[in-house]
Amino acid sequence: MKSDDAAPGSCLRLARMLVGRNELRRSSDRAEGTILIIVLIGLIAAAAAGFVLGAHVYQWQRARAAELSPVVAVLSQNGPGYGSIGDGHAAARWHDPRGGDRSGVLTTLTAPGIWNAAVGTRIRVWVTASGTVMRRPSEDAMICNAVLAGCAIPCGAALTLAAGYGLCRMMLDRRRLGSWATEWASIGPRWTSFR
Repeated sequence: MKSDDAAPGSCLRLARMLVGRNELRRSSDRAEGTILIIVLIGLIAAAAAGFVLGAHVYQWQRARAAELSPVVAVLSQNGPGYGSIGDGHAAARWHDPRGGDRSGVLTTLTAPGIWNAAVGTRIRVWVTASGTVMRRPSEDAMICNAVLAGCAIPCGAALTLAAGYGLCRMMLDRRRLGSWATEWASIGPRWTSFR
């Protein structure tokens, strides 16, 4: 038998096992098969939703990054030294995209070039249309954020569906054991009378 033929046969056997007719299957077995199919459909839907969310997050980040404009800021005070602790900052002046003068504080997060920079150093920064300095995300960061956002839905759905399946399985097992105990109570005395 070819390996290509094995996959469809395996899927059919699995489908028959989960929902097929069999006189030996109890109603709880059929219910568990139906629950498993619902869980699988839920996981597939969650994976698709996660993919769509990840794509939207990536496109949104790219659109925001495209709105940023590069400008040159001139430091009006020395930048932080490499040995300084915490978030370093320095005052600077720059022009917004419309040509207006702006001044403010640059941080090492929004303008990494200020480390050990002297007064008057020209540093490229990214600003919004209103002239606010922003950190421009790298392509790697945008991809990472999109992947994390896209994985959140399937992971959350998997945990929720697994917990739901576990609870259903616990209730079905309790029902099976109760049914077995009832049947054993009626048959058991006949077997033990042979002592």
